[in-house]
Amino acid sequence: MRRFTLFSILVLCGLLFGVASSALAQGGLDTITTANANLRSGPGTEWRTITVVIAGSPFRLDGRAPGDYWLRGITPAGEIGFVAIDVLNVTPEQIAGLPEVWVETPFTLPPPEGGAVPVAATPVPGQAEVVVVSPVTSTSPVRGFSYGGHVADFSQFASDAMHRAGMTWVKRQWRFHPGQNPAEVAGMINDAHARGFRILLGIVGEPGSVLQPGYFDQYAAFVGGVAAQGADAIEVWNEMNIDREWPSGSINPALYTQLLAQSYNAIKASNPNTMVISGAPAPTGYFQGCGGGGCDDNYYVQGMAAAGAASYMDCIGVHYNEGIVPPSQTSGDPRGNSSHYTRYYSGMVNTYYRAFGGARPLCFTELGYLSPEGFGPLPGGFEWAGGTDVGEQAAWLDQAVSMAAQSGRVRLLIVWNVDFAGYGADPQAGYAMIRPGGACPACDALGS
Repeated sequence: MRRFTLFSILVLCGLLFGVASSALAQGGLDTITTANANLRSGPGTEWRTITVVIAGSPFRLDGRAPGDYWLRGITPAGEIGFVAIDVLNVTPEQIAGLPEVWVETPFTLPPPEGGAVPVAATPVPGQAEVVVVSPVTSTSPVRGFSYGGHVADFSQFASDAMHRAGMTWVKRQWRFHPGQNPAEVAGMINDAHARGFRILLGIVGEPGSVLQPGYFDQYAAFVGGVAAQGADAIEVWNEMNIDREWPSGSINPALYTQLLAQSYNAIKASNPNTMVISGAPAPTGYFQGCGGGGCDDNYYVQGMAAAGAASYMDCIGVHYNEGIVPPSQTSGDPRGNSSHYTRYYSGMVNTYYRAFGGARPLCFTELGYLSPEGFGPLPGGFEWAGGTDVGEQAAWLDQAVSMAAQSGRVRLLIVWNVDFAGYGADPQAGYAMIRPGGACPACDALGS
């Protein structure tokens, strides 16, 4: 005999007496999260966490899983999954009025506040399953936690691998030169949206032009124009604490904050929903402080905070790329200076978050683990990663994403990188998720 739960009885009562909320009658039930909520790929804690939905976020429900404890819905960012009833503002009567759904049940509702919904195509018997993802056209603000990858040429193969890894963001980089038209970047934005990704554009200028009169105005006007083209997020510059990206002798967090302020105002005036991320400094302890020749990143972000940078960003940009231990490990790095914060994932999170007193979340615009497997010996200066294999790379990326999602401190994590191929003095391909021969163990780990 079938057992009836309290909510099943309420469903029957609702059918008999015509009880239904007005929101449900329109095709869904709109609610909000009452606490930070794990959005899971299925109804239970054993299912993978897709993202963390921040308390107070809108959430549109389409159904309830058997057992009546897990409800399925969609975030403003278009992420679909199951959330426990404990963290949703819903009544037993509203839950009872929802239809019963399961993981395979098609989802047909749009996100709250507009936007497109990923749609899974029906598999054809005898053929491999094909997943079709509709474009991300939402103009809603970015909320919760999401992750993605930095691509080189964004081939279809790379795009498919990223979908398999559960990624919803792609990062591309652009070098700005005075006189450029922001419309030149529109192709990247439209391509990302057509493939079902939000896009972060890291826009780096010319180090030699920084001090020229009017250059800050030109850069700010350009990034404002890029926001108007529909960019979901813009990172203002890159590694401006070292002389590779900023003129030597003028490396100064207060000066950079002036550029950030002008850029923020231009971006928000063009598109208030484009997320502004401060340029991520290079993680380093080389300079033993901060001066004209360069700055250690901890001193640099403290200087940004003192200059008021928190007022001109939505998220603090962070890079982490020198790990050779799991992200959960907080000590025991075998290199010299093993206690330095840049050696550990948690060291970077704590250093940057505390620099701003928790006033802004973190965005890892580059996070990667270097492995020489499949390429041969690493070049000089990178030998420290010689013992990291591809299996460790995959497991550590998966663990870092999970830790970031659960921390409440990280809004976005971009894996460095997906598909870079160069393996010379700068062994970028050693960081790539897609390995020689086309395998992607990290995709399988993240997507499982």
